[in-house]
Amino acid sequence: MSIPSTDMTTTAEEGIPAVIEGEPLTGKHALIIVENLPLPFDRRVWQEARTLKAAGAKVSIICPTGKGHERRRETIEGVEIYRHPLPLEAKGPIGFLAEYGAALFWETVLAWRIFFGNRFDVIQGCNPPDLIFIVALPFKLFGVKYIFDHHDINPELYEAKFEKRGFFWRLMVWFEKITFMSANVSIATNASYKKIAVERGGMEPERVHIVRSGPDLSRLRKVPAVERWKNGRDHMVGYVGVMGEQEGIDLLIDAVHYLVRDTQRTDIQFVLVGGGPALDDLKALTNEKGLADFITFTGRAPDQELFEVLSTMVLGVNPDRVNAMNDKSTMNKIMEYMSLEKPMVQFDVTEGKFSAGEASLYAEPNDPIDLANKIAELVDDPGKRAEMGKFGRTRVVEELNWQHQIDPLLAAYKQALHL
Repeated sequence: MSIPSTDMTTTAEEGIPAVIEGEPLTGKHALIIVENLPLPFDRRVWQEARTLKAAGAKVSIICPTGKGHERRRETIEGVEIYRHPLPLEAKGPIGFLAEYGAALFWETVLAWRIFFGNRFDVIQGCNPPDLIFIVALPFKLFGVKYIFDHHDINPELYEAKFEKRGFFWRLMVWFEKITFMSANVSIATNASYKKIAVERGGMEPERVHIVRSGPDLSRLRKVPAVERWKNGRDHMVGYVGVMGEQEGIDLLIDAVHYLVRDTQRTDIQFVLVGGGPALDDLKALTNEKGLADFITFTGRAPDQELFEVLSTMVLGVNPDRVNAMNDKSTMNKIMEYMSLEKPMVQFDVTEGKFSAGEASLYAEPNDPIDLANKIAELVDDPGKRAEMGKFGRTRVVEELNWQHQIDPLLAAYKQALHL
């Protein structure tokens, strides 16, 4: 039986319907291109793909290989995945050029291979980088539409990574402009990104659809707490996300150092889940400060370990620096904390505050001591934690989970395809 995406009898915990009423994309073939993460590891894109499939579309994905996702071709839940190798994990401007060049080569080869085998009607390009238009433009000559799925604001991301502008920053601005010019429709992850699409990208407001990175509550589950993650301590604070330069994890390490060395607080274990280019440097910084016994780095973890950490921790932390990039971006970790009824501490960033609201305490911008004090305050107040966690879970269920993103996603596709 078909289930409409807006059917309020479908609970949030049931997730994406197997079939969306009317199957509005029947007969259409969507190609999704992702450069920075393998599928189905990229949760947002995988939810988009499953939604399009439930709406009747044939869905193909081009993405890189990655740990646990080495097979070059695979079909999962009816979605065809084509993976390609990347030469390295970029750390500098030249490294990024090499990575992006290799990705564009493979994306182009695989896109034409798919097109000749089974013609597609739309390409959905998921940034970073803002270069997938290079792959998409030739297909527009055959009537293929291009949807830009705007995950990151790359000029701000470049500035956050390298703390400068210059030639490559101007190049990012130019690529972003061409991307919006090439797109028939754009998908924004929040209102700040929509504003950029309109004001900086020149897109008509009605052609920009906000599809938030809401969690699929049928796949994000609470499990029994696992004591070993606490390393014998009374409390555990968790972080889930990328280990990159702009994530502010060095500020979190400074906060832990203040708690342990200055306030003699030794009853809190910190567990940080995720991989990324800065992971080794962050481990080295932790060792240098003598905090290896208080901070556990798991690296990129399987779902079971992720759920264990999320379920065992008493609160989550989002140490993203306050800068132009993080201020305007919605971080998946916030949604994951709220989904499992965990309160959090973060710096005062616009979109983070919009998403979390009363589920978070907010530290002074980029101040690790205030971050530490807010963490300690919340650890010591179980009543407040429970109240904040309940607020966050309710907000996700009633407003932010993936079921609320199905209709705007399908609206973007219908507009692009003139349905």
